[in-house]
Amino acid sequence: MCNNESCSPSAQIFQESISGNFNGTGAAVIVWSAPAGAYFSGTFEIFNSASSPTTVTATMTSTPAGALSASPGNSDTQSVDQPTDFTITAGVGDTGKYCINLYKRVLA
Repeated sequence: MCNNESCSPSAQIFQESISGNFNGTGAAVIVWSAPAGAYFSGTFEIFNSASSPTTVTATMTSTPAGALSASPGNSDTQSVDQPTDFTITAGVGDTGKYCINLYKRVLA
């Protein structure tokens, strides 16, 4: 019988952070994607610059599905389970930033 960590190590939680800028094109743009099951959780945030003319939206394919909306000068954030992609829709002239924090279990 094996009842210690040397025989069956515990999973460790690994955090990955991704950030970037966006410039609106008027179309939905996938800024991140991963295979199903790669991450058990994620926190997604968008910041819409105060100089942007319109509200920026974003969606996450996850369980449950996630959605963000940020008017000019504001941000929005949401945590979801089992994320597989993050899509930002911003109008022409909209600019801002996004930040993604992802969590997965790895064997140490």
